[in-house]
Amino acid sequence: GSNVLRMSSGIQIKTKSAAQKSKLCSPESQPKPSDKLNPKTIDPFRAYSQRPSAFAATYARGGIPCRLVHGSVKHKLQWESPPETVPFDPLLLTLAEGLKETKHPYTFVSKEGFKELLLVEGAAGKAIPLLPRLVPVLKAALAHVDDEVFGRGLDALVQLSAVVGPSLNDHLKLLLTNLLKRLMDKKYREEVTVALQKLEHYGGKVS
Repeated sequence: GSNVLRMSSGIQIKTKSAAQKSKLCSPESQPKPSDKLNPKTIDPFRAYSQRPSAFAATYARGGIPCRLVHGSVKHKLQWESPPETVPFDPLLLTLAEGLKETKHPYTFVSKEGFKELLLVEGAAGKAIPLLPRLVPVLKAALAHVDDEVFGRGLDALVQLSAVVGPSLNDHLKLLLTNLLKRLMDKKYREEVTVALQKLEHYGGKVS
């Protein structure tokens, strides 16, 4: 009993509508009696999908060393240890994976964590060796149908470019089709144009 309450009380308010929505969508998924014994079933972040994403699972396990702190005006991240002491491999890749999330708090944690990790001293040296693995992950965010996911991917790409500079150039051709596709969309034209200008600025000429 008390364990269940403890887990849910902190996040009850925020997720009420999500829980209601999921009830409407799937009347046939009645909880099994055995679910009562499993505290995981009351985790509201699982309301949408049966299997949590890799990022959500890592976050739940405590594998992401930062947490969302609710501020009255602005949310911020709290790191368990200073970000400069955290290994980029695998955390930068995990956070990049998290950019594809569409649920709170993962959306905030991945976006903000990615940004703050790249701000640490010596970030370039740590990020450059990861580019071959990082760029395909960013590509997945840029190819995502969700506009917000695309926006987060675009921001992350520009942040990465600012840190690693010309090292990113060889990898950009992997991403250009995704960027050009959104460039055709009026809604995104300006944002993508600005991003491409920044990529060119940080990377020297992009051919």
